[in-house]
Amino acid sequence: MEDNLSSEEKIYLLGLARESLELGVRGVTLPELDINSVPPRLLKPGATFVTLTKNGELRGCIGSLEAIRPLAEDVRLHAVAAALEDYRFPPVHANEMRQILIEISRLTAPRSVKYRDPDELLKLLRPGLDGVVIQRGIQRATFLPQVWEKVPDVEIFLAMLCRKMGMSSNCWRSTDVKISTYRVEKFCE
Repeated sequence: MEDNLSSEEKIYLLGLARESLELGVRGVTLPELDINSVPPRLLKPGATFVTLTKNGELRGCIGSLEAIRPLAEDVRLHAVAAALEDYRFPPVHANEMRQILIEISRLTAPRSVKYRDPDELLKLLRPGLDGVVIQRGIQRATFLPQVWEKVPDVEIFLAMLCRKMGMSSNCWRSTDVKISTYRVEKFCE
């Protein structure tokens, strides 16, 4: 990823995510972002996913694929949403906070993958590097590149992504499915 964040910017975002997470879990509305205290680059639009883990297991993950708000604000909102709004998990409770670790993934803009047939698609995806978005009509799902660590097989990866989208596991072979990829810069506590 070009223009990686500095160590200071990463530390700032992780601190911001932790502060927002703690406020959100306590039911406190986030205060307005103090733009005078935010490093300038973090005020530029950015897309992020915030992933929470507890004892090495996923505890919540929420994000966006498009850069529609300042990067710092995106991290704040997704930290709270990952704790309270991920439908796969009950909301994080205050007594869990010490065990929760935060990972932030800063995304590049998704790029459409051009391919002639499913076999070519299998060769174009880069396990470990590509985040993948699958879309059919208005339905869409994504896996961050980190998912390749647990699912290194491309066909299984795509089948799981189809199921995440609510479709049959072979929907990725359909001609009306669109595939996009992106890269991430990830950092964690």
